[in-house]
Amino acid sequence: MSATLESLTTGVQVGTVLPLLTAVVQRPAWSAKYKKVVAVVVALVAGVATVAADSGWDQFEHGKLTMATILGVLAASQTSYDLVWKPSKLAPIIEALTTKKTPQQAE
Repeated sequence: MSATLESLTTGVQVGTVLPLLTAVVQRPAWSAKYKKVVAVVVALVAGVATVAADSGWDQFEHGKLTMATILGVLAASQTSYDLVWKPSKLAPIIEALTTKKTPQQAE
């Protein structure tokens, strides 16, 4: 398998589960726009980490492969959230479970 395909495959795998990890830090009370910004930033950081973990820091010398992997993580994370995690209610449940309740909400 070519290096590009391997890197893209890894990026898509990371992006597919990334919305569940992002849901841990997001809060139900946040606006949709703010949640989207957080999700995109997390996906871009995860893309950079994926490139570094998959091929090492030297991989960043190959701009096209690096960008393909980062964009693969971003596309997979947004698509899997919209098609799988949001309709299944799993990501929203994780958001609710990881949100600290104030004393007034606990009553």
